[in-house]
Amino acid sequence: MSNPQIHIVDKDSPARLMWSGEQLLLEHLPAGTRVIYPKPPIAGLKDPDAAIRYALNNPINMEPLHGLLYPGMKVTIAFDDISLPLPPMRSPDIRQRVLEIVLEILANHGVDDIHLIAALAVHRRMTADEIKHVVGAKIFNGYWPDRLYNHDAEDVDNMLDLGKTDEGEYVQINKRAMESDLLIYVNLNLVPMDGGHKSVATGLTGYKALRAHHNPYVMEKCDSYMDPREERSPLAASINRQGRYLEKHVKIFHIETAINNRMFPQQLDFLARKEETFSDFDWQKAKALKATLDSLPHQARQKLLYSSPAQYELIGVWAGECEAVHEKTVARCFEQYAIPVKGQADIGIYGIPYVCPYNVHSYMNPLLVQVQATGYLHNLYRGAPLIKKGGTMIITHPFNDQFDATHHAPYIEFVHRLLPETRDAKTLHKKYEQKFAEDPVYVELYRKGNAYHGAHPFFMWYWGEAGRQHLGRVIVAGATDDYMCELFGYEPAANLQEAIAMAQDSAPPSPQISMVHVPPIMMVDVTPDEKPVDKNSKPVG
Repeated sequence: MSNPQIHIVDKDSPARLMWSGEQLLLEHLPAGTRVIYPKPPIAGLKDPDAAIRYALNNPINMEPLHGLLYPGMKVTIAFDDISLPLPPMRSPDIRQRVLEIVLEILANHGVDDIHLIAALAVHRRMTADEIKHVVGAKIFNGYWPDRLYNHDAEDVDNMLDLGKTDEGEYVQINKRAMESDLLIYVNLNLVPMDGGHKSVATGLTGYKALRAHHNPYVMEKCDSYMDPREERSPLAASINRQGRYLEKHVKIFHIETAINNRMFPQQLDFLARKEETFSDFDWQKAKALKATLDSLPHQARQKLLYSSPAQYELIGVWAGECEAVHEKTVARCFEQYAIPVKGQADIGIYGIPYVCPYNVHSYMNPLLVQVQATGYLHNLYRGAPLIKKGGTMIITHPFNDQFDATHHAPYIEFVHRLLPETRDAKTLHKKYEQKFAEDPVYVELYRKGNAYHGAHPFFMWYWGEAGRQHLGRVIVAGATDDYMCELFGYEPAANLQEAIAMAQDSAPPSPQISMVHVPPIMMVDVTPDEKPVDKNSKPVG
């Protein structure tokens, strides 16, 4: 039986829509190219509020939320930051729905010592408007800024060191959360890597604890960090050890939600569908959107792209004990995202969209393009990677020397001063990471401004480590800065057709070419070829 999410291009096939940063491309692919599309959205729950209440009253392996409460207790509620979902969703955000119901239950049981914390670890601080969008006006007006605020991983007076795991990993946590009688975590799951112990163990921690797993030694060993099984992901295994240690010291009630992939509003839903299904009106809209984006400068493009918030819907909610809850969430995510694929590709093609977890409301700089390419997109698989060992990844993006100085200040120095010296992740880790992490300027920009922590660009480089070791080449179609490509170990191409021709030069005869149509998010469930892997292939860079 053929897979409805996979289309094989023939000579009569229409052009494909692909993202290239903030622009759209219309590209014809070679006959025989396998195009992999996301599944249609799973239908959202008809009554999200009722589903949330049911989960709180019927948790897994814990008492109902109301059974854990008593008058005068201290409760902290932490919630996921702006790094998900992508792009930000229409109001009310799922987190707002959960928080309003949780706060109602707390009030009904005489609990009024409540703090709400955006669990951002070493991500940038959310602005007041961004927090208001997540929690809603009622909660914002009632709690901001004294009882609703961003976690500060560099506030030494409000961080606690709890000790080490059996494997020697430091465990840190926000002091307010640790000293609470109950910590409630409200998670919005976007990919299987999210949620579980990662919520508290990374979201409410600091640099010292993050170093245990956000390093090149752990990341290079991951066989897809998007597959959260510990035997596949040393990253997940390390975080789980920290999380289990934390659970012995603080009572945590986990609330996890799964959403579908209904990213686009109805007028733009063609962006998620096969081009073969387009009506004439769909093609008119696609070409009009492309022409508009082509004609606008960056700020106007960004305003236009964010003017249509994502239409995600709740498809599952569970509460209670961490690991039992997360098992349910991950299964639902795979149900929405996983696409069975037979055989790996020699050449993989990915359009890089305008947003990732780390550039909401700012430009996707080349370091973040790297994260999307050899980091997230390469790792969105189970079974085997989509691209064979030593194969070629083609990405479409301008890949220019453009950075947001407010959000990504330490990235600029990392790219322009460190990468010309070395791309070796372990050298960067040993020689420079701690200096950046402790740099007083970067600490101040993180604490008082809206900049990512000084260690964050290093973490972003390590995030792509397994992909760099696996891939033979990365070619950037539409690259406008050859020097920037050289810094990253990538090869520039004027356009997609040139990139494909370049990739075919080093590929076997009649190479298998696959294009992954993202966004929305998907994962490939790859059944690998039976041919042996060439272990002598040289990694990218």
